[in-house]
Amino acid sequence: MPTRRNNELPLDIYLPFVQTLFRDGATLAIGIAAQSLLAVLVYLRTGLEVYLGVALCILSIGLLRLYHVNKYRDAPPCIDRDEGRHRENIYILWGTLHASTLGLFCFSAIYLAYDQFAEIAAVCVTLASVTSIAGRNYGSPRLVMFQIVAATWPISLGLMLRGDAFHVILGLLSIPFFYAIRKYAELVREVLFSALSEEKKANRLAQRFNRALNTMSHGLIMLSADGRVIVANAEAAELMRVGNPERLIGRSLKALLLRGAAGGLINRKDCSFVEAQLSRALRDGCGRKLLVDLTDGRHLEFSAREGSDDLGVITFEDVTQRVHAEEKIRTMARFDSLTGLANRAYFHELVTEQMSGGDRDRLCALAIFDIDDFKSINDTLGHPVGDGLIYAISERLSFFADENTRVSRFGGDEFVIYFDRVEDELSLGKIFDGIFDGLREEVDVAGHVLRIQVSAGAVLRPVAISDFDDMVVKADLALYKAKEMGKNGWRLFESTMDAAFRQRQMLKADLRNAVATGELRVVYQPIVGMDTMRITSCEALCRWQHPELGNVSPGIFIPLAEEMGIITEISRQVLAAACRECGKWPAPLGVSVNLSARDFRDADIVETVRRTLEETGLEPSRLEIEVTETAVLDDKCSTRDYLEEIRALGVRIALDDFGTGYSGLSYLHTLPLDKVKIDRSFLQDITSNERSLELLKGVVNLSRQLGLTVTIEGVETFEQLKILAVAVHPDLLQGFLFGSALSPAGIDTMAHSGWPFSEDLKRARMAAAG
Repeated sequence: MPTRRNNELPLDIYLPFVQTLFRDGATLAIGIAAQSLLAVLVYLRTGLEVYLGVALCILSIGLLRLYHVNKYRDAPPCIDRDEGRHRENIYILWGTLHASTLGLFCFSAIYLAYDQFAEIAAVCVTLASVTSIAGRNYGSPRLVMFQIVAATWPISLGLMLRGDAFHVILGLLSIPFFYAIRKYAELVREVLFSALSEEKKANRLAQRFNRALNTMSHGLIMLSADGRVIVANAEAAELMRVGNPERLIGRSLKALLLRGAAGGLINRKDCSFVEAQLSRALRDGCGRKLLVDLTDGRHLEFSAREGSDDLGVITFEDVTQRVHAEEKIRTMARFDSLTGLANRAYFHELVTEQMSGGDRDRLCALAIFDIDDFKSINDTLGHPVGDGLIYAISERLSFFADENTRVSRFGGDEFVIYFDRVEDELSLGKIFDGIFDGLREEVDVAGHVLRIQVSAGAVLRPVAISDFDDMVVKADLALYKAKEMGKNGWRLFESTMDAAFRQRQMLKADLRNAVATGELRVVYQPIVGMDTMRITSCEALCRWQHPELGNVSPGIFIPLAEEMGIITEISRQVLAAACRECGKWPAPLGVSVNLSARDFRDADIVETVRRTLEETGLEPSRLEIEVTETAVLDDKCSTRDYLEEIRALGVRIALDDFGTGYSGLSYLHTLPLDKVKIDRSFLQDITSNERSLELLKGVVNLSRQLGLTVTIEGVETFEQLKILAVAVHPDLLQGFLFGSALSPAGIDTMAHSGWPFSEDLKRARMAAAG
């Protein structure tokens, strides 16, 4: 290896090299003493004073050298290169002077004061000292070179000055000796340098390994071939409640687990299982993970795998947070967040598993419960109250849950109960009577006392021929029938319901096709002026002539269209047809078009009306848009905004079916209305009930005071017409008394004529006035 100069050495190696120069003062003292005594001995043998002087030089310089060695050996270690170089230079100075005294001893014995004994003594002690230079002074290559030159060159010089060829040759042989000693010193230095470098690397690697090992988030232990711990990190000690990882060294896996059991961290019965599983994984050389539940509520996950050289590695970490998070996620995935009941997917899993076992001939039942008029509760009292009602119902339904009865919230306001063992239909009826009795009591939700009212549909089937999804469909059909029959009750599925359901689905498909192909037609019901008995306007009505079923009532297909989400398309078709036909009638005859609640959930409704008027060329004042209280109730703010924008186009706005909603009077002054159409229910007994008549008169007078035009719907008899003409005085009339809905041509014909009983009305008015 090439020699390295001190200033090329890394500081962490150079400084220890310098420190080695001052390490051994004892052998140096022995050498100095031996050298001085030998010089004195030569003096006593020869009597020449030069040797006494040499002895005094060796002793004095040697003592000064020993002084500096002892001084810096006990001094604090140097911390920088400058201090190290300073100490090295001092050592070089006294070491070189010491070697020079030995060279002087040899030169004197060989040439200045030749004596055979002196020559042998001087050369022997000098060469013996030179051979120790490499071992003592490898830390300073400069000192090695200086000492060899100072000690050996005087010998060569003295021999060559003797003059004869043999002594000259002997003197020259000191050159290879000098080179050999120097190379030996370099070799020792390089070997030690490499050793120190590798030691530094190993120490750094060990420090990094130790730092990495003890900063791991996982606990780690390494087992030897005989199963005892040879490496353990701080996290392992922390997880096992041991202060120092050194306390784990030498223990077996079983001993560690038993110590955990003794400390109350793990049950003793679990120790054997955990040890067996981990030992087997290490023995078989296959990785394995094992989750262990500790008694203090923590969860540790052990991972075992075989390492190299028959070493086994076991890591473990505290996964309590992960386990809790997984449990929370699993709970959220399986249970409803509001009620804590099983959700639809998990309920399906539980019921399917329960149905797959046990007696296949047993009867099972599935029931779907739905809160009646739940939407109105959310709309009027707010969603928090609605959620509170759902939670209250879930608590009451959960009371009936047991090993054979499972309860679920399917979503929204729907609950499902599965009964695994039911004796017969009579027994199921008794169960339902008990459930409905438990739901009848009122509940207090956020200060609102609410009466629970639910409807339910159920299906009862043998388990062997039952399928969960099929039972849900059948129970849902029974629920639909219960709603249809007046709510607040339950119905059991019957085969006729399935047929009705299939017919309903077919009707939906046919309706969708009829809308897509434009098969729906529009007819017009006359709206007659009270004073003139002539048509002033008409209401556009949609009709559907089914190719097989004939005329389908709007009461059937309009709700279907709303359910299917195609009512808006129907509204657009009716609006376009009505505006187009009205444009052909004589002015100022107008037309009214009903828009549904769903139409007002779309901001495009305003643009639809504007575009239809532009395309048909109809004067906006001849168009009237009718809106129901249901549409207003869905979203009061947005509906009012849309109505104001439509009214700004010049279109008139009418409130249809007034008196059938929840708070009709409040709309008369909050909505941008031009007309109010009073529902037919106000006319049912005005001919026989004075209070009904007074109520109708009050509503008409109130509307008129608000500047609204009043239309009364449902006029069917002349007697009703006469009372209206004499006592109520509405502006407009509408009903079957004036005929059924007409085609566009029929409206055009009737626009030029009036009804024959107008004269009779005049006489009735005069009689009432006279």
